[in-house]
Amino acid sequence: MFDFSVFLNPVILAIIVCFIGVVGYFISKVQYINRSLINLTNILRNFRKGNIVYRFKELDEMFLKSPFISNYWVEFKNTLVFNEGIALKGAAPENSSIQCTVDSSYFFNEETLINSKLNYKFISAVPTILTGLGPLFTFMHIAIAFSKVNFATQEATIASVSSLLASMKVAAMISVVAVGTSILFMVIERILYKNMCKTPLSAFQLEMNKLFDNITSEKFLVELLRESKLQNSVLNQTFTTMPMQMKAAFDNSFKETLVPYLDNLIFSVNKLQENIKKNNSGARNILDNIFGTNNDDE
Repeated sequence: MFDFSVFLNPVILAIIVCFIGVVGYFISKVQYINRSLINLTNILRNFRKGNIVYRFKELDEMFLKSPFISNYWVEFKNTLVFNEGIALKGAAPENSSIQCTVDSSYFFNEETLINSKLNYKFISAVPTILTGLGPLFTFMHIAIAFSKVNFATQEATIASVSSLLASMKVAAMISVVAVGTSILFMVIERILYKNMCKTPLSAFQLEMNKLFDNITSEKFLVELLRESKLQNSVLNQTFTTMPMQMKAAFDNSFKETLVPYLDNLIFSVNKLQENIKKNNSGARNILDNIFGTNNDDE
């Protein structure tokens, strides 16, 4: 029958406590990463590609407030190109969008959003550490047991051999516990890492790719050339229609403002001429009467 009292050995208890502590630390980190990725994914799902241009400031403020992603978001934001779109006469307007010149997975990936938050180098070394504790304490226990062997008398020899066998049993159990906890930790780590870290990260990356189209440097130059051609077309249309618009505006202004003003001016001039003629006629009559009267007196 197996003697469970062997697990009360201080070395075995220390290995088990170390195992439990590391598992607890790993689970707490994984839960933090899982919650953060799920919250960020839910934020992205509230936005659409068609309106992201107009709501980008709102998204920017939310991501900057998150310590989990703020540093990487600032770097990613510097790669964005805003496409407001141009609507030509007789053509459907282009959809406004935001494009990134560097793929979003370069900033938001397993290394940046999981491993850096998880202290992954330490977590990866835990199985090796637990396994290494087994041979270390096993040989140490055996060495201590051999140091206590006494062959001075027959009774001492029998007692020493019995103690040595018991110590060998404990030493072997130390290696078993160390290797067992190492294997158990690797199983726990792989399952939790896959389900609670990589799966929500994939969902987050999918939502990012839905909002921001990836555009290469070559494609960006082509789009820039196309945008320039569209703007030139708009300017040419503007310059073509501008003379006609200016002529129409001048004609309307001339008809509505200048013509009535000139009509009033001509009318006033005619009235003034009539008044001058009347005054001249009256003055001539007066002079004729005066001079005519003087002639009769003579």
